[in-house]
Amino acid sequence: MKKTSWISKLTSTIATGTAAFMLFAGFASAHVTVSPSVAQTSAWQTYTIKIPSEKELPTTKITMKVPEGVAFKQYQPLAGWKITTEKNDSNEVTSITWEIDGDNEGILAGQFQQFNFVAQNPKAEAEVAWDAFQYYSDGSIVEWTGQPSDANPHSITTISEDPAAAGNAAAGGGHANEGHDSAGTEAGTGDNAANDDSKANDDSKANDDTTLGDALNDTVTGEPNNTDTDPGTLKLQQATLIVSILALILSFLGIALATRRKKR
Repeated sequence: MKKTSWISKLTSTIATGTAAFMLFAGFASAHVTVSPSVAQTSAWQTYTIKIPSEKELPTTKITMKVPEGVAFKQYQPLAGWKITTEKNDSNEVTSITWEIDGDNEGILAGQFQQFNFVAQNPKAEAEVAWDAFQYYSDGSIVEWTGQPSDANPHSITTISEDPAAAGNAAAGGGHANEGHDSAGTEAGTGDNAANDDSKANDDSKANDDTTLGDALNDTVTGEPNNTDTDPGTLKLQQATLIVSILALILSFLGIALATRRKKR
């Protein structure tokens, strides 16, 4: 009898702890993030901002500040969302806002939304921080502007000259640096050289346009850059799954023992 009671209490404790762990894990990873986390210098990069709704209220608006040194180029429209930008005196975009439009209720609890945009990265290596402001339906605002160790950290992208980063930029819609083709034209001499350079310019432009289009299409079809594939996040998900399975087994064990006790 005492043995059965002890096991039942243990099962209940583990189940409660598992539920709390899963809740904490969900909140710990539910940050506003911008991906990719590494990108190539000077590249035209397709970025994705991911907004989860942490409260039991819908998110109705999100404003993102464009980091200094990053040149915002264009955004991808999305049905149900009104998109506006703010510019400075130099006609440079300094912030972009996504706000619910029409009958859109916003990002509900347990949901997330992704928005895509294209920006040109700085020419020099740097770490750029994406400050974001998340608005809920009750008027409350969560400011994602802190450091990585803070409760509400801003997302950071490392701008690198590393070849691996160059591959990442190509996958996300990276463009060749401006002026590269013109340099090739200046190096050519004679009619044949001019024709070859002209063809190279046309091919390069076609490839650039295709790369950008493919990057946006890939994002739309469900393969955007996001932090869910980070090794740390995957490990956390695996640990959560293992603990959940263990708690489920122990719960069944507790039910079986309780049933056996009643029969006695």
